[in-house]
Amino acid sequence: AFEAIKSVRSEINVGWSLALIDLQAIDGGEERTIAARRAAQLDWLDVSAADDFIGVQTYSRERIGADGMLPRPDGPVTQTGWEIYPQALEHSIRLAAHHAKVPIVVTENGMATDDDAARIAYTTAALQGLERCIDDGIDVRGYTHWTLLDNFEWTAGFGPKFGLIAVDRETFERTPKPSLAWLGDYARASRSH
Repeated sequence: AFEAIKSVRSEINVGWSLALIDLQAIDGGEERTIAARRAAQLDWLDVSAADDFIGVQTYSRERIGADGMLPRPDGPVTQTGWEIYPQALEHSIRLAAHHAKVPIVVTENGMATDDDAARIAYTTAALQGLERCIDDGIDVRGYTHWTLLDNFEWTAGFGPKFGLIAVDRETFERTPKPSLAWLGDYARASRSH
């Protein structure tokens, strides 16, 4: 696809987006983590090295021990059952930048929750990690929050709330959440990055 697009419009930036879980080795899980990372992430990132950019989608982490995947730690989880782990964004950006060595665009990042204060806290921590990446010289070209509107999520339907704007499924009325204004303010204040 890259070659086909470039053959018609060479000036268009071409890349793709990968969903990257932050895979972490715990207590002897290093070999399993390396194998999982190679199969699920690095082979795809290596292919991306010839692209103009790589899109990164990330939300949480998975921990791998000597015997395989570990249960998520105790603590709060998102409506999708994922550990609340905003540091995954920084780790995934660094992984993509190290292997693909092309500009990064964060194409999805966020959490499913009815608690908008928790969404703001998660996004704050994720964006602080993104800023550390930029400060370290990683070429991050953009960030897209997951998602503008509460949407239909695969087999979970309309249950999980990801959006910055709530949608009443009966009237279709849209109501901005505080996180929408917060993200706009954060973006304006972070223009220097």
